[in-house]
Amino acid sequence: MSQASRVLNATLRNKIMSADEAAALIPSGVNVGMSGFTGSGYPKLVPAALARHINKHNQAGEKFRIGVWTGASTAPELDGALASVDGVEMRLPYQSDPTCRRRINAGEMEYIDIHLSHVAQFVWFGFLGKLDIAVVEVAGIREDGSLIPCSSIGNNKTWLDQADKIILEVNSWQNPELEGMHDIYYGTQLPPNRMPIPIVRPGDRIGEQYFRCDPDKVIAVVETHSPDRNTPFTPPDNDSRRIAGHVIEFLEHEVKKGRLPANLLPLQSGVGNIANAVMAGLNDSKFEHLTAYTEVLQDGMLDLIKSGKLDFASATAFSLSPDALADLNANMRQYRDKILLRPQEISNHPEVIRRLGIISMNGMIEADIYGNVNSTHIMGSAIMNGIGGSGDFARNAYLSMFVTPSQAKGGAISCIVPMVSHVDHTEHDVQVLVTEQGLADLRGLSPKQRAKVVIENCAHPDFRPALREYYERALHSGNGRQTPHILDEALSWHSRYQKTGSMR
Repeated sequence: MSQASRVLNATLRNKIMSADEAAALIPSGVNVGMSGFTGSGYPKLVPAALARHINKHNQAGEKFRIGVWTGASTAPELDGALASVDGVEMRLPYQSDPTCRRRINAGEMEYIDIHLSHVAQFVWFGFLGKLDIAVVEVAGIREDGSLIPCSSIGNNKTWLDQADKIILEVNSWQNPELEGMHDIYYGTQLPPNRMPIPIVRPGDRIGEQYFRCDPDKVIAVVETHSPDRNTPFTPPDNDSRRIAGHVIEFLEHEVKKGRLPANLLPLQSGVGNIANAVMAGLNDSKFEHLTAYTEVLQDGMLDLIKSGKLDFASATAFSLSPDALADLNANMRQYRDKILLRPQEISNHPEVIRRLGIISMNGMIEADIYGNVNSTHIMGSAIMNGIGGSGDFARNAYLSMFVTPSQAKGGAISCIVPMVSHVDHTEHDVQVLVTEQGLADLRGLSPKQRAKVVIENCAHPDFRPALREYYERALHSGNGRQTPHILDEALSWHSRYQKTGSMR
């Protein structure tokens, strides 16, 4: 053991080996639970070594594939490496790797897109089959064998509990001052023995600081010193700033109407430039003493903590740009009392989301005139990334908002369409739509009332006349006037784009 080793348990110290030796312990045909959530806390060396191992088998004419289960998206060293050697038979629950996406859409890899809050419980229920091996990154192993979590938790608790065998990557790159920033809840039970989850405020601690781990299940320990994947965010453009402005104005209006307290309710936002723009808008607003109960903590929320606007943030992982990550690591002691990382089955739990009254803001690919939202598929059948946790929050939030620019591909695509080509969030779960054009508050509106508000407030002016014309003809088509559609034309905008390269 080197002087800098973070493997303090004597039994597990004897299981230290190279990544290649550890990868050789993973046979073909197994299901592997990998740690990681949006580029944080994923194993860095074993997946790459496994990809090399798989490639050797493939070159020898021996088909070698595994099932890969994660918390969410990971990084090129994991998803990209395994997909590039055709080593993944089944992937779940969320991915964003271009190689992985290409194989899924080519029909070469099976993919289950599932609500993030469902993954852990589906494994416990036995719905997904057997979890054979877990490969989990941790920040250290304590003398008693308990594990110090790192920059994400995701599904790691379930992987460690449910897997027959465990491979640990102990990453000394992870900031040692992360220790104590985690809350691992061991109180969940299977039906009919479930009990309420005792969270009534975002900062409530209900669990333990460390993972429990059966040392007899650990078959390998690999020591690493490798950074997380952190992608710079593009600075907010005019559209993002306009969307943020509409959101802030709406929240201010809700406070004036008495439907929100002056410090709002706990915030949740998806990852991306628009979300960061909204956080920047909140930073410039009059709102104070904000809280967050969300999946990922990204740059905008870190800025809110720094400015003193955000009192506390609960998440399951960090998703930071390189500059924000450097700031976090340099000032971890200042942040540690304001941030808590939980398992994603708790960060995304419908019971807690409903109780806390979350204000949910997530991105989308397109919405239709009645408020149905597609957040996963391009032109109906090609997966982009996945539903992630947006559905966990949308259906259970106090306020459910979806945001997008009104058009894409230089104006060739309208993001407001007659009928979405794939439905992830039905009109029943969508309360507010926002584009740079404006905001549509759909609460309390019938489908026909929704259509008028969505077209006039959210659609781009170039597409607004065609949407009005479609709706009016549908209204008088005689096929039913509750949610008027002309079925022969409802998806014609998408068909036109596939044929001509434009919805116009």
